[in-house]
Amino acid sequence: MWKEFKAFALKGNVLDLAVGVIIGGAFGKIVSSLVQDLIMPLIGILLGGYDFTKLMVKYGKSEIKYGQFLQNTLDFFIIAFSIFLFVKLLTRLKRKGEEAPKPAEPVVPSREELLLTDIRDLLKESRKERSQE
Repeated sequence: MWKEFKAFALKGNVLDLAVGVIIGGAFGKIVSSLVQDLIMPLIGILLGGYDFTKLMVKYGKSEIKYGQFLQNTLDFFIIAFSIFLFVKLLTRLKRKGEEAPKPAEPVVPSREELLLTDIRDLLKESRKERSQE
């Protein structure tokens, strides 16, 4: 059982997934900071100094914090769009690397093709001789 688990855990796909999750988490923090610390304050300034995270509706003692929801939704869309662009760039680079032209292997004609070529050449020569007479 240990050998099977070890073989599973060390497969390339599992390791790639683990690295992707770790990098994705770090990337998510960077983009969240970008949205919370730069983009949303600029949007707030443009809209008259509003802080979206503080937007809420009070009903009795309850508070519905829809501003934080707007913040998280914007975070999600910016992160998703950033990842989309990154994946698109990687696939473009991958395709570019695969498109390198391979040197064409010389085509060796078969015996039949050689015979047919000889027959063609002989027919051309006989036509030239007839036309010159």
